[in-house]
Amino acid sequence: MDKQEILNCLSSFPYDCKEYWLVTGAAMVLYGIKKQTADIDLGCTSELADKLEAEGYLLRKTKDGKRYFKYGNNIEIFEEWLCDTVKIIDKIPVVSIKGLIEIKQNLGREKDMKDIELIRSFIKYNNISL
Repeated sequence: MDKQEILNCLSSFPYDCKEYWLVTGAAMVLYGIKKQTADIDLGCTSELADKLEAEGYLLRKTKDGKRYFKYGNNIEIFEEWLCDTVKIIDKIPVVSIKGLIEIKQNLGREKDMKDIELIRSFIKYNNISL
């Protein structure tokens, strides 16, 4: 999914944008760090997780006991998955770059380490201070 596909997908997402935020690959796409991602991962408030559970969305639990949901074909939603703060990009709440690095470090997978390299290059190239 490219930036426009992500924006189009979230334009029909029926929940209040104060209750969710983009994380991982989709956040990187909105920042312009990379061109595409496979899907959309969202963090959400516990209140939105309660709504999703009440509405019957497929629910699983993370290792730390938080809920996560599959929403349609392209969106996964993770309860309270946030590091640092959220900023608004194109009217969409997105985890901060600092938070994005922290999330990727916590995941610790090889692809996340490669993403951290991309993020750091982006920061350096664009002279961004965290």
